[in-house]
Amino acid sequence: MKNKVVCFFNSSKTWGGGEKWHYDIATRLHKKGYKIIVVTNKKSELFKKLSGSDLKTYSIKISNLSFLNPLKILAVKSILKKEKVTTIIINLPSDLKVAAPASKKAGVIKTIYRRGSAIPIKNKISNRFIFKNYIDEIIANSEATKNTILEKNPNLFDYAKIKVIYNGIILDEHHDKHLKPVYLKQNNEIIIGNAGRFVKQKNHDFIIKLASKLKNEKINFKIILAGSGKLQPEIEALTKQLEVDDRIVFTGFIEDISKFMCSIDIYVLPSLWEGFGYVLVEAMLFKKPVVAFNLSSNPEIIDNNKTGFLVKENNLDEIFEKIKLLAEDKELRERMGAEGEKRVKKLFVIDRVVEEVEKTIL
Repeated sequence: MKNKVVCFFNSSKTWGGGEKWHYDIATRLHKKGYKIIVVTNKKSELFKKLSGSDLKTYSIKISNLSFLNPLKILAVKSILKKEKVTTIIINLPSDLKVAAPASKKAGVIKTIYRRGSAIPIKNKISNRFIFKNYIDEIIANSEATKNTILEKNPNLFDYAKIKVIYNGIILDEHHDKHLKPVYLKQNNEIIIGNAGRFVKQKNHDFIIKLASKLKNEKINFKIILAGSGKLQPEIEALTKQLEVDDRIVFTGFIEDISKFMCSIDIYVLPSLWEGFGYVLVEAMLFKKPVVAFNLSSNPEIIDNNKTGFLVKENNLDEIFEKIKLLAEDKELRERMGAEGEKRVKKLFVIDRVVEEVEKTIL
């Protein structure tokens, strides 16, 4: 262990599932005695969170064209060589084009690409070259992600060297009994929640259409939307157009997701794809029944009809029926919530994830 130096390379400025994974795993391996360094962007949320730790952090800016700059590759090589890195775990495709060749030049023993999105890798010459010459292993965050990696090119990489390691949740972060809800229920309304960036992938317009149908059918409800993003003005406009702005609450980005989860009765995820729907796991840990489309990694997380419901993609009538059923049956909500918590503690805790990563880097 003492001779292992692991570098986590993630230059993303924003905070998402991949950044949380890098932070959680890096800090826990550090506590277990590994020498860990993190290379990230000084203006990133990851850098800010690491600033309060004793982990050694390097700052670098990476763009989609950085791989064309030999000085950028040389700068990364210098960091890796200076720190005598033996294993590097790379997060973004843009990072991969710079850090992978730099790792080779620096003599890094194992280069690992962590894939967190269930989207096929493009069959381009540059990708074929990188995966053939620089990558030793791939970590996928779900079976769905693993199965999409080679969809465009079955010969891109050795399928046997793609290992599935689910995201892990930290139980201690979600057990404060004195949480202040972000919204207080009124008149016995059912609170439906969704948390995510306002981008096309998250499919917020579907939620607004669902709100319209729920209102027309006289369901007593509120929908709480947590998050921010470039499409938020468009979604807010749609709430007015469909006359459901009185039923939707926009909270903005919420730092402590626990405050959000303790405010809702049902969690709905209408995303068009997910590498690993971490927020579903968070909802289940809070004993909330979950409803999502039957696609990507959702069937790996949700035990259909036991911890929640899987419905056909963009099927408004089907998701309405499931929400209506849950809204009218408190006992069903409680039973599904309890089963969801059990499933999380069995499959998705952080300690299990750390153990799997250890096996991969050794």
